[in-house]
Amino acid sequence: MNIRQIIDQQPMSPYQWAVVVMATIMNLLDGFDVLALAFTATGIRNEFGLSGAELGSLLSAGLFGMTAGSLFLAPLADKIGRRPLLLISVSLSAAGMLGSFFAADSYSLGIWRVVTGLGVGGILVGTNVLTSEYSSKKWRSLAISIYAAGFGIGAILGGLFAVALQAEYGWRSVFLAGAILTGLCLICLVLWLPESIDYLINKQPKNAQARLNNILQKIGISSFSLPEIKQHKAKAAPITQLFNQQYRRSTLAIWLAFFAIMFSFYFISSWTPALLKEAGMTTEQSVTIGMMISLGGTCGALFYGLLASYWSARNVLILFTIIAAISVIAFILSSTVLWLAMVLGVIVGALINGCISGLYTLNPSIYASDIRGTGVGWSIGIGRIGAILAPMIAGVLLDKGWEKQNLYIGAAFVLLIATFALILLKRNSTIREL
Repeated sequence: MNIRQIIDQQPMSPYQWAVVVMATIMNLLDGFDVLALAFTATGIRNEFGLSGAELGSLLSAGLFGMTAGSLFLAPLADKIGRRPLLLISVSLSAAGMLGSFFAADSYSLGIWRVVTGLGVGGILVGTNVLTSEYSSKKWRSLAISIYAAGFGIGAILGGLFAVALQAEYGWRSVFLAGAILTGLCLICLVLWLPESIDYLINKQPKNAQARLNNILQKIGISSFSLPEIKQHKAKAAPITQLFNQQYRRSTLAIWLAFFAIMFSFYFISSWTPALLKEAGMTTEQSVTIGMMISLGGTCGALFYGLLASYWSARNVLILFTIIAAISVIAFILSSTVLWLAMVLGVIVGALINGCISGLYTLNPSIYASDIRGTGVGWSIGIGRIGAILAPMIAGVLLDKGWEKQNLYIGAAFVLLIATFALILLKRNSTIREL
């Protein structure tokens, strides 16, 4: 029995859960950093005099960086390790938030949002892979769902900070708070974040045996000794491996699902506060609705994890996409009634974030360890392309006179495209948890 099998079969130790907590905290900060601009959009728009299309482009700037981070930084996880990737990525995110605080105009703000996004893109991949690899088979879905819920928690805190800080200090203070918190997180990671067990076993970097034994001792495996393996230079897995006969269909299906779900999610999370304010709500009410969507996301991610611990992760995800599409339409049709919009906002957030949690659960299980960082990174990167396009397309359509109801109906239709992709996701031995 190898180490991976032992970890999959034995109960998760406190140390393994501590790694999940560290990943969750990083994802929490991602939620704060990514949506900080959405919650400060009105103040930024007023200061810089932006049109709908210009604001949409600014909202998408961070997503450009996230795409680049997922596509080009993330494969480093297979070359230099999960831990170095995360340290580099968190550093970039902190620098981007600090630069956003000092931005003199919309162009410089856009550049710093790209830098922030670059770091966030690397963080998302590294934390997703690390959480999956430190979890046992029984608790993997729940562990990833706890990690995914961190994004919603960060968005909630970001909204609370946005309301409190903007009223007293202006929109820039939100970015300063994000920079400070992310910097503190970086210090903690330098001190306590471990390397991936799977990476140490398969890539054998310097001092791999000693590092591995130290980790195994902490998770209750003290008698395992690896055979001596010749050291070799680790190489990033080429993307072509994602399209060999074994992975081709699964890769295309998961890419389409990521694109569709992220498209819908980022339209709703980026534009909902601004659209509701323009529809007549106060700034506080519109931001509150945005936070309720994020609150629902926290609950939905955990709910998905519980369901996926007992039933097929893929089938649960398919069900979530269908119900989410229906709920999005119900939400926008009820937006004139505050209490009902808040209730449905929680439901929409729960379902869509449950969908994201499902993608994060399925994605690492598709690929072998030596190409997992590349596979996960490119899937998330394709999702970011959808996330980039969503706010931009919405801004252009709003400038052309589209009603907000039609935009949300379109988002619901895109969610059904994800349903189709998940149905096509290939059942084979490479997908361990479908």
